[in-house]
Amino acid sequence: MTEASTRRLYLPALIQKMQNEGIPEIAVDTFSRYYERVVSGESGMIWDAEIRPLDPSDIQDHKTLSDFAPAGKEAFSRAVRIVLNGGLGTSMGLSSTKSLLRVKEGLSFLEIIFKQAAHQGVRLALMNSFNTDRETREAIRWMQTPVQPLIFLQHRFPKILKETLAPASWPKNPELEWNPPGHGNVYTALFSSGTLDQLLNEGIEFAFISNSDNLGAVMDASLLGYFAHKAFPFMMEVAQRTPTDIKGGHLAVRRRDNRFILREAAQCPEEERAAFQDIHRYRFFNTNNIWVNLRFLKGVLEHDSVFPLPLILNEKPLDSRDETSPKVYQIESAMGAAISLFDGSTAVCVPKTRMIPVKKCQDLLLVRSDRYLLTAEGRLIPNSECGTAFLYVSLDPRFYSKIEDFESRFAQGVPSLCECNALTIRGDVRFERDVKVVGDVVIENRGTGQGVVKAGSVVDRDLFF
Repeated sequence: MTEASTRRLYLPALIQKMQNEGIPEIAVDTFSRYYERVVSGESGMIWDAEIRPLDPSDIQDHKTLSDFAPAGKEAFSRAVRIVLNGGLGTSMGLSSTKSLLRVKEGLSFLEIIFKQAAHQGVRLALMNSFNTDRETREAIRWMQTPVQPLIFLQHRFPKILKETLAPASWPKNPELEWNPPGHGNVYTALFSSGTLDQLLNEGIEFAFISNSDNLGAVMDASLLGYFAHKAFPFMMEVAQRTPTDIKGGHLAVRRRDNRFILREAAQCPEEERAAFQDIHRYRFFNTNNIWVNLRFLKGVLEHDSVFPLPLILNEKPLDSRDETSPKVYQIESAMGAAISLFDGSTAVCVPKTRMIPVKKCQDLLLVRSDRYLLTAEGRLIPNSECGTAFLYVSLDPRFYSKIEDFESRFAQGVPSLCECNALTIRGDVRFERDVKVVGDVVIENRGTGQGVVKAGSVVDRDLFF
């Protein structure tokens, strides 16, 4: 018996494990098909030789689409905003639903998103995960909002051991035996939950999908108008890559059929990592703002309910907090990868103001500061009265990477950064109220105690404790 045949013997146990959890058959079938690809030796890698860099002439520029805004506003009633709400924010030390974190003016991501949806009058839907569903539903019950979102659940896949491809087992915490299958699962989850049919029955034809932690991703009238008028099946928003975007997935063109293709970091061979991170070669990154024609999507899924998105095989320790735990593979997919599946897909280059993610605490510092304003309609916009468009911020990870440590050091409010060009904090530093940072500044605590920037201070040169 070959090694591949031996490994296939684990598939029935994996299927049974999913069925015991009541996971829909469509998700079981999807996992099974991915697992067969893994057993056959597929790694999901996309090589440089298979693709060519995107040229600006391959895509449309957002600045040229303003004439489509009236059509977009008319189409709001036929559009749904789908928010990916499955994250716990573990990269920030959170163990609860990330979208419930207070992010601006005392409001959470979710409260701001609800405000945006109410102002625009668009349907709202949330894709929760098994980690966030209960907490999100409870929070919505307490929110005073006219918006009543549709809620559907992301599926989950069993982790598999890297060495044998057997089901991963972790009796001390069985929940860690499962992983979310990536945001590419949104299409299958929409279909299997009945949410896709419900939206179509309500006359909803167009979906805009984005992450809950990106408050720049509002429903844009000119983009919706362009998408609807041109009858595209799928549209991706991309932006110009900068040095801070080298890890994000980039868009390219597949040589064999001249279709767009998305390559994520996990799909890049290690020996081609330098090329992947070359922002002058691969100039456009995926903002994870996606537009989908729902009628077209239903037709594809009715033909084959297993949506054949490219495989992403993520290697991780079984317990992310225990590096000695067994190495596992997480089978995942990216929703942007659907751009290569839909004939006639397109992409639009948008300004980076549509991509304001909060992935780390230093991102949260920027968004909470006066560099950004929250409008009455719930839009998060850059403060036009501030200086440089790009502000470099580096916070010492020993003292600022976890949310509770971050909050304790800015308990009286974050400093004004409107006139700041670059801020680096090294060591343990706490800020009192009404601090202002000006220019390029390094604040460093070289001592053993906690440094304190006093209330009302204007820090316009390097500061050492």
